[in-house]
Amino acid sequence: MKYLFSLLFAFYAFGTFAQETLVPTEDQALLAVVVSDMEENIRPKDKIIFEGKLTKQSFEGIADQEGKFSILLPEGDIYLIKIQGLGNTIDFDELRIPKQDGKVSGKLAVRYRPARTFNLDDVHFETNKAVLLPNSFPTLDDLVEVLLLKEEMQVEIAGHTDAVGDDDSNLALSQKRAEAVVNYLIKKGIPTRQLVPKGYGESAPIADNETPEGRKENRRTEARIL
Repeated sequence: MKYLFSLLFAFYAFGTFAQETLVPTEDQALLAVVVSDMEENIRPKDKIIFEGKLTKQSFEGIADQEGKFSILLPEGDIYLIKIQGLGNTIDFDELRIPKQDGKVSGKLAVRYRPARTFNLDDVHFETNKAVLLPNSFPTLDDLVEVLLLKEEMQVEIAGHTDAVGDDDSNLALSQKRAEAVVNYLIKKGIPTRQLVPKGYGESAPIADNETPEGRKENRRTEARIL
């Protein structure tokens, strides 16, 4: 899946953003962030993650209704910028914040074309059953976090199988698995109105069903923004 990104960044001497509640220090740069799509439509409630390549520290900010937030980041590191998607993160770009004398602030424009469909790679079930395995819970909990932030978002949980077995059985299994995911999300506090379970059986393969690797890819669960 491809994403289109644009990263605009500039440092400036402290003073321009005097209205900010956060203030830079000798060791932390103040970053004023604006999140939008490629047409510059604002993206409220998007979560942006900054992971330091050197220190391994992680920082995050959530855009307000105007697509803005401010964050303090320690100087002297290179940050991997990631966007929290539905159940996974999207790698965006890198940002270097060098160690500098004085107090420093910066502006960051995060522009991207959001995907509509996300493959929930780490959602797994017991073989031939609609019982979620425990290693699925971290991915689903990430999805819960996004849906709690974006209360207006409606998502289809799409279940898919490989082509082993008959069509009717695969369709029924995929529907039950989609419903199992939806039930988990509801138990975590997501309103029913935000969720639509839909089983597709073996009708929409993304790989060759003649190989074990292909069949593994086809057995998948997706989250689709409606």
